[in-house]
Amino acid sequence: MKLFTKFVAAALCCGTFTCGTIASHAATTLTIGTVNNNDMIRMQSLSGEFEKQYPDIKLSWVVLEENILRQRLTTDIATDGGQFDVMTIGLYETPIWGKRGWLEPFKQLPADYDKDDIFPAVTKGLSVDDSLFALPFYAESSMTYYRKDLFEQNKLTMPKLPSWQDIMTFAKTIHKPEENVYGICLRGKAGWGENMALITTMANDFGARWFDEKWMPEFSGKEWTEAIKFYVELLGKYGPPGASSNGFNENLALFNSGKCGMWIDATVAGSFLMDESQSKVSQHVGFALSPYQAKQDVAGWLWSWALAIPKSSDAKEAAKTFILWATSKEYANLVAKTSGIANVPPGVRESTYKNKAYLEAAPFAATTLEAMQRASNYKPTVKPVPYQGTQFVAIPEFQSIATQVGKLFSGALAGSMSTEDALTRAQSVTKREMKRARYYK
Repeated sequence: MKLFTKFVAAALCCGTFTCGTIASHAATTLTIGTVNNNDMIRMQSLSGEFEKQYPDIKLSWVVLEENILRQRLTTDIATDGGQFDVMTIGLYETPIWGKRGWLEPFKQLPADYDKDDIFPAVTKGLSVDDSLFALPFYAESSMTYYRKDLFEQNKLTMPKLPSWQDIMTFAKTIHKPEENVYGICLRGKAGWGENMALITTMANDFGARWFDEKWMPEFSGKEWTEAIKFYVELLGKYGPPGASSNGFNENLALFNSGKCGMWIDATVAGSFLMDESQSKVSQHVGFALSPYQAKQDVAGWLWSWALAIPKSSDAKEAAKTFILWATSKEYANLVAKTSGIANVPPGVRESTYKNKAYLEAAPFAATTLEAMQRASNYKPTVKPVPYQGTQFVAIPEFQSIATQVGKLFSGALAGSMSTEDALTRAQSVTKREMKRARYYK
């Protein structure tokens, strides 16, 4: 048991929330499962401040690559394993797991947590029947990053809202593999939250749907065919070698090392690309909205990495205390003090985007805000659909199906199969799994 003694009430005055009677924790160890993204690594590095404030709560970190983390957390919560007290999950898992009773709801948040400051789309996405089941650590849409110096050298102009055809033209022009510069970097690593996040969003732009209104998959349709052929041609011709192995973190490293002319990915990357300590091209980064194709108002995704408490945890009060700290304004101020205000967790609070100091320090902030305001998980496609989600489909079966489909599309990118074969097999796999789940006979 991680919880060795019972909690006792004590009147304390804490630095994060208003003074009052809160739980005092004795000999409690929290196991936190999180993804190896830079913001979460920073959270771990700053957690000593939390342990100073709450000396009776010790933190044990399990930091994993995205695909592995998702597999571990899903297995643990579905089997009531009890290995984790705090889970890093997102807009996909939270409402599904919350509805199934697998997560602890967040009730009676402290007044100074200022729940109303959180963007409504984020709060709604982490709720079931108006009950919050996770608190957002950061939130994001997607955007286009590009090298302004390369565009100037080639007399190119990036529109505020580029089309995918613009991106293809730009990538071809600035692609200089002999100089170790590649026209574009995109996610190619297989995974429902890796390559399929990008590909699903891109397919939406091309007018494709995962399912029609009767839950029949549409991978055999012309829209998916056009989208996947475009994706494979764009990244295959003008991307870096081994693109089928690159996810968010790998592409971030490639861009920061000066090897990507463009990169379309999460808005959260903005602060890392502008950080001179890790980016060789920080002075040359430009920002534009995520590309469109068929209809401009479906470009971009909407996501939040959030912190949740599984019902199986035996340290729920301590876990809540940590999550309130890590997602609070106080934590954002700590990041600003230690790492610079441009690095505060983005996309969550309206007050962040009303802060002049943040807007001046973060040239990506205005584009991030506009991208998030444009994105909608409730109208993700050109055609009507029976599901929600821009880069995912909000049904329990999606995680398994998209993991399989992601491997097929990664294989097409790597050249181990044709795009036609990948699409045919994606249609077959998806139809089989949906039939097995009894969406139809």
